[in-house]
Amino acid sequence: MSNATAISTITVVGSGYMGGGIAVVFALGGFNVILADADADTARRARVRLVDETRGFESLGLLVEGSTRTLDERLSYADSIAHAVRGADYITEAVPEQLPLKFEVLGHIGAHARSDAIIATNTSAISIAELARAVTSPERFLGVHWMNPAPFIPGVELIAGPVTEPEVIERAEELLRVVGKVPARVADTPGFVANRLQFALYKEAARIVEDGVATPAQVDAVVANTFGFRLALFGPFAIGDMAGLDVYESSYRTLADAFGERFAVPASLAAMVSAGHLGIKADRGFLEIDREQREALLAYRAGAYARLAQLRDELGNAPGL
Repeated sequence: MSNATAISTITVVGSGYMGGGIAVVFALGGFNVILADADADTARRARVRLVDETRGFESLGLLVEGSTRTLDERLSYADSIAHAVRGADYITEAVPEQLPLKFEVLGHIGAHARSDAIIATNTSAISIAELARAVTSPERFLGVHWMNPAPFIPGVELIAGPVTEPEVIERAEELLRVVGKVPARVADTPGFVANRLQFALYKEAARIVEDGVATPAQVDAVVANTFGFRLALFGPFAIGDMAGLDVYESSYRTLADAFGERFAVPASLAAMVSAGHLGIKADRGFLEIDREQREALLAYRAGAYARLAQLRDELGNAPGL
């Protein structure tokens, strides 16, 4: 197989908001993209919608000048899935999250795609190992989980199946970097990383409302203006290392006393604290932070938070919320 820079034609099967957004990213990244759906008319209408949306984003300055022209030149549609995938180098399945439908579509893709074409699924939770059973030559199959809206969310999860060739993962990762995304390789487990964390937060938020601690609007206000504000710039391990892992351990003990086992101190956190690895103040926590960079990191954090606060002031409140 050649490397990602040799990929020229990409097919996206499923032209809804998720698949359409993926198609836009690849087209604006300089690739020829073919949209396919259940029928030609659905794909055609999706192409019209995507060009119109891109024109609107460009007029607002959200996309660079010339984006609409590039999309119009690079994005086409096919009258069938078979025709769309026949000459593609890379194929993304982005149909609704229904196992029978994904099985059917992936089987159809595998039957008509070139033997050396990479086949990706945009599933957000279904096992890649399970879906691989539907694909001819599953060694060229992997999960590539985008976030909505795809043109503006940088992160993408990469998930290998049980027989995915390492080179396939490498090519997909390189392809994502070429179009400006930030890929992260994660294991094939239900929900992967993003949704497992997202749904854990949602469940605890719902429980807080059910317990009468706060209303949904109050919970959203707390999250968006406290730790959620930090999460726009740092992940949970970086935030914990900067706060101090001994502080986290103590807080877990307080929460466990009140709410039980679900807030027990994580074993890995307890081990870190026991070993004296308390985060940035001890030069090591879950992440290794260069002592010479510590002050620069703290200065970056302060400046980044200030700039983010300014940006939020400029944007104002979300309409309707």
